[in-house]
Amino acid sequence: MDYQETYLRWRTSVKEENLLYELESIRDDDAQIKERFISDLPFGTAGLRGVIGAGITRMNRYIVGRATQGLANYLLADGKAGKCMVIAYDSRQFSREFAEETACVFAGNGIKACIFKHLTSVPELS
Repeated sequence: MDYQETYLRWRTSVKEENLLYELESIRDDDAQIKERFISDLPFGTAGLRGVIGAGITRMNRYIVGRATQGLANYLLADGKAGKCMVIAYDSRQFSREFAEETACVFAGNGIKACIFKHLTSVPELS
């Protein structure tokens, strides 16, 4: 699937109004579409990091959910799904929403997830 096809798939399946608006705003901008849909957001030593927005090279709940599903698949295949996943969040934009998305994906896979009730510093959970 090329980047234009991926973009069109997103335009027809994304539900969040702010992401839909963003996708519509780049409808005729091939450079922006290519930048956002040419490849996956890389997972580095600090995890997923990127600009927040619509696309597979951006941070959004779909990308967070996809990465979490990959981790859930690993835990289930390795017999570690009985453990509790502890999830923290900080004061950065959408951190709480991404933590909740992560917990929902784990729960959907039968993996217990516990979210801190308050903001934490970045290294606190580590």
